[in-house]
Amino acid sequence: MTAMTVLPSAWTSLDVALRAHRPVWVSYHGRRRLICPHALGWKNHRLMVLGYQTGGDTSTGHLDPDLKKRWRCLYLDQIDHIAYADPASRWASADNYDPGRPFSAIDELLIAATADRADPSPQPKFARTGHATCGT
Repeated sequence: MTAMTVLPSAWTSLDVALRAHRPVWVSYHGRRRLICPHALGWKNHRLMVLGYQTGGDTSTGHLDPDLKKRWRCLYLDQIDHIAYADPASRWASADNYDPGRPFSAIDELLIAATADRADPSPQPKFARTGHATCGT
């Protein structure tokens, strides 16, 4: 694991949301996004989350109509605010998500969501190309 001793404040909320399959609102680069966290890991010694965006703002002004293009890779240290979504908000994913290889933009996978739970023991240090690709 990376030699970081202090986790960003967003870590706990995202970890809980991922394990419970609960959407969260995040503020990232000035945009408020509703995401379903699917994986947490390290990229270039920084924590990153793979989230499936189901609402809120994007850099293009709208969510892509192609459900497979709603993946977002967000550095946790750039998340300004996080809050659990309304309990009525539904967890969502796309069929291009593979919990064994959640995304390629990561150096070390820590936890990944499966269809029914979070898997805290994936293989570390993946050298692969993932199926989900991150957008804006």
